[in-house]
Amino acid sequence: MKPLPPRASAVLLFALAASGCVQSLAPSVVTTSLAPEPAPSAPSAPPPASAPARLALATAGMANAALASHDLEIPVAGASPYSLEDSFDSPREGGREHHAIDILAPRGTPVLAADDGRVLRLSSNTLGGITVYTIDRTGEFVYYYAHLEGYRDGLHAGDIVSRGDTLGYVGTTGDAPANVPHLHFQILQMPPNGRYWEGDPIDPFPLLSERATRIVGSH
Repeated sequence: MKPLPPRASAVLLFALAASGCVQSLAPSVVTTSLAPEPAPSAPSAPPPASAPARLALATAGMANAALASHDLEIPVAGASPYSLEDSFDSPREGGREHHAIDILAPRGTPVLAADDGRVLRLSSNTLGGITVYTIDRTGEFVYYYAHLEGYRDGLHAGDIVSRGDTLGYVGTTGDAPANVPHLHFQILQMPPNGRYWEGDPIDPFPLLSERATRIVGSH
């Protein structure tokens, strides 16, 4: 399927920002046999600019460097790196930020595994709709794919996937606008406690795109 033209993409991305495309990372309605994790606790206030904060920034830099060596696949079939827009810092309802990238595509376009790894969970929630979590081979990075129309036949938690394998199809489930099919794609660093939905988010845009353009809410 042909990707949307850049002008249409910009208009639709503005609609996404207005609609508040923000995901709840804790899986709430589980569609596999795995037991659901406990609901995540309320986020704490951001830490002051201190030595621990500077250490966190250094850790994030190392994570980006590690991911750059993975040569990630753009997780939507036919999407061009030049058509992507960075909405990672864009504001969303409730004072939150997007912390993901939205990739616009026609409904039913294959959603692809961005990296080699394993399917961690198939789940559904009111914001993300039909979702997939995968984890890379090192166990360090988690990839979150949301708003799917559905899964590919036979996909199960625990399946080994290779970069470029089809996971599901672009849709508008969850809180996505009904007329703006897209993939909400997020990268998280696995925290020491294993609560992957609470991991530190990493901006996918520099890892997927060949140009540096930010949109609404850039910092």
